[in-house]
Amino acid sequence: MSETLANGKKTTVEKDKVVLRFAGDSGDGMQLTGSQFSFTSALFGNDLATFPDFPAEIRAPLGTVEGVSGFQVQIGQVDIYTPGDLADVLVAMNPAALMSNLRYARMGGTIILDMDAFDKRNIEKAGFKNNPVEDGSLDAYNIVEAPISSLTKTALEGIQLDNKSIMRCKNMFALGMMYWLFDRSLSETEKYLDSKFKKTPALAEANKKALHTGFHFAETIEALPSMYKVPAAKIEKGKYRHISGNVATAWGFMAAAEKMGKKIFYGSYPITPASDILHELSKHKHLGVITLQAEDEIAAVCSAIGASYAGQIGLTASSGPGIALKGEAIGLAIMAEIPLIVVDVQRGGPSTGLPTKTEQADINIALYGRNSESPCIVLAASTPSDCFEFAYMATKLAYEHMTPVILLTDGYLANGSEPWKYPKMEELPAITIPVAQSNGEAYLPYLRNKETLARYWAVPGMAGMEHRIGGLEKQENTGNVSYDPINHENMVKVRAEKVERVANYIPELKVMGEGKGKLLVVGWGGTYGSLHTSVTELRKAGKDVDQAHFNYINPLPKNTEQLFSNYEQIVVCELNMGQFASHLRSKFPKLNIKSYTKIQGLPFTVTELKENFLNLLKD
Repeated sequence: MSETLANGKKTTVEKDKVVLRFAGDSGDGMQLTGSQFSFTSALFGNDLATFPDFPAEIRAPLGTVEGVSGFQVQIGQVDIYTPGDLADVLVAMNPAALMSNLRYARMGGTIILDMDAFDKRNIEKAGFKNNPVEDGSLDAYNIVEAPISSLTKTALEGIQLDNKSIMRCKNMFALGMMYWLFDRSLSETEKYLDSKFKKTPALAEANKKALHTGFHFAETIEALPSMYKVPAAKIEKGKYRHISGNVATAWGFMAAAEKMGKKIFYGSYPITPASDILHELSKHKHLGVITLQAEDEIAAVCSAIGASYAGQIGLTASSGPGIALKGEAIGLAIMAEIPLIVVDVQRGGPSTGLPTKTEQADINIALYGRNSESPCIVLAASTPSDCFEFAYMATKLAYEHMTPVILLTDGYLANGSEPWKYPKMEELPAITIPVAQSNGEAYLPYLRNKETLARYWAVPGMAGMEHRIGGLEKQENTGNVSYDPINHENMVKVRAEKVERVANYIPELKVMGEGKGKLLVVGWGGTYGSLHTSVTELRKAGKDVDQAHFNYINPLPKNTEQLFSNYEQIVVCELNMGQFASHLRSKFPKLNIKSYTKIQGLPFTVTELKENFLNLLKD
């Protein structure tokens, strides 16, 4: 950092991007602190990406590593695709937060510590043998020793609140310091606090006072001789909001419902990290959204199938364990050829696994995880904001092709956030449902559109279109129950071909780069940001590397094999043991497809990806 000028004023260091990380006990309000900083930076005009890191334990003991909650955000005047590898500034509210997050701090970066928490008991509880502030282990960083807790308590003397409520305001003190350090306005957070605590004005006053106290403390402390200036990004004009993946998913479904003129029925059972979709949809009853918190995962998906059968939009969502439970019912919808959308917000597994950690764990179950031959359409979103686009597309494809669609997101996308430009309804693609039309003849429920092979849809109440439906095999055209072997084989093949023909209605695979060369980096879903950043940086350095990213998993884009054949090496990067790579090898056995994987409950870092790609380029 730059030194303080001779006249006592502090210097300003301009950067095109900066990474911050907030860490503390799960009750310290780090998620709120990070969210407010992100929101304020978005209003300022920065591009950004966030990564909330929740503890897996619901009520871990205070001061333990297991109970630490983190929030990382990268802001910039350039396009931001990841929350960053290492933090330029780390705020650690206690020794446990420092212990679990020091590995995410950049050498030479700034670490702000609440020194009031660094007593002997907390230091030992965190797992340190000695006080890290005194033993030289932090000499590579710029350490700011800030008595955050005691200064918060002093600043709030006279406010009629209990000590516990006062101590909960210390996160605003830390946020105030960040607002000074990054030259941000306090006004939007003040408005938020007034709204959040409008029924308890004393809490609003206390939090705002702590915010201002932290700001002025940072302004005067000599350990912070510089301010960071991160100018606004140049972005396309329009109306924007700060949006998370789960909220974007919910809004994508609501946009599709408006386009179709139908109601949403969302049957769900709470599960981390998918529950926020239910929370968001339940806010919009005025838009015709119906939500049901069912008694279990099977009831949730079956209720959604019933809603779709009745002529509305049937939705359900879960994570890996819940998707396993929904498998038989998804098979029912495939057999009956009823549209259904299933969102799988992936997390670490197997079993209940790592509920709060991200992983691309479920592509196998999405592709193959039902009994018998039962393919369905599988999509994957790539960023928090494009969860909107692919929720919309999942609805469009399910109803135009009369079959279930599984939409894969993950914990990183679900909880992460970024600026999102509001689309215009007229710009969204039309959704054309193959509705059955009465022609005076008996309705044949499995008579098909010749191009898509989708059956024509009749819902209860349409006169003269009564028909049989259910999980038993149907006779071609009539829908009567059939045990005929030849008919069964024909119907299985037709249902599979119907899904394959969806390839005619999705975009071809695109490449960032030359379209041929030494190395093609392939990813799918939420790894997009880290892969894109890695490849972009290597290309700027003159390396022969391109990127292709999949959002359409089943069927694959029609040009996939042709495109792959233009490269000497293909490496598929994913947060599992190579599930998508195995799928691609089964489709294209003659191609040289390699795999690079990570299974740590964490996203890829740009650094580790670049190192791997450079090694491959040496081969």
